[in-house]
Amino acid sequence: MNKVAVFRKEHFNAAHRLHNSLMSDEENERVFGKCNNKNYHGHNYDLIVKVVGVPDKMTGYVIDMKILSDLINREVIDRFDKMTGYVIDMKILSDLINREVIDRFDHKNLNLDTKEFATLNPTAENIVIVIYNLLREKIDSNLDLKIKLYETERNFVEYPC
Repeated sequence: MNKVAVFRKEHFNAAHRLHNSLMSDEENERVFGKCNNKNYHGHNYDLIVKVVGVPDKMTGYVIDMKILSDLINREVIDRFDKMTGYVIDMKILSDLINREVIDRFDHKNLNLDTKEFATLNPTAENIVIVIYNLLREKIDSNLDLKIKLYETERNFVEYPC
């Protein structure tokens, strides 16, 4: 049983402020520096979703990659289709990422505009865990899932590790 990893990359922009209300303003400034700016700051996030499964014996695909360009914003059934032999249809994965992550976080102030970060400090570490949890509950539990989030070109996090 040879497992293969298939990746989907998406992009979103969001603003946030790193701040812990349990700490003093001085402590927040010392710990988070310029990321504690009261007027917030933004990032152009790159998100990489990794799905791992055994390629189908008939098609050889884990996921049909030729349909990637048609995938964004389609409404499709969120379940494994035994007729295609896909581990997960990329249309489903793309729609799921767009619905659960991009639509929810893109061009938002994570601190002010999202319920997920109303009381949770939106560090890259916390963002990647939230994204994982949003997607994990909707992807077949027989498939391995890993999320990588680039906050900048040089700073990224991965969950689970």
